Amino acid sequence: MEDNRQEQVEALEVMAEFNGRLVKNLPILVKELSENRLEDTDKFLKSIIDAINWEIQVVNGTMDVLNDGRARVDKEAFNEKIIAVGNAVASKDDEQMAEAFENVIPVFEQLGTAVQEVLA
Repeated sequence: MEDNRQEQVEALEVMAEFNGRLVKNLPILVKELSENRLEDTDKFLKSIIDAINWEIQVVNGTMDVLNDGRARVDKEAFNEKIIAVGNAVASKDDEQMAEAFENVIPVFEQLGTAVQEVLA
């Protein structure tokens, strides 16, 4: 049991650094989708989606540690924003995607804060 918790903490340590980069890159993606699509925007979009998917996997595997003692991550609210991003990406509409990614930024900022609290 303790080994599992230690593995979860280690996953959160990796995510702490990873999350910072994701939060920094999301506004750049929003700007590209809403104003100035670049030659590599589709590649950048895919890398952001991959990063989000990875963080979702970590969250799913560490939820009991993240919410140990008190609720730091509201899974329903988190899932709602992620589903909206998935729907927007499926639509292939830049405006919808920009809005969905803009709306998910606070979710990942809050996740980063929750991870820092757990690791402190």
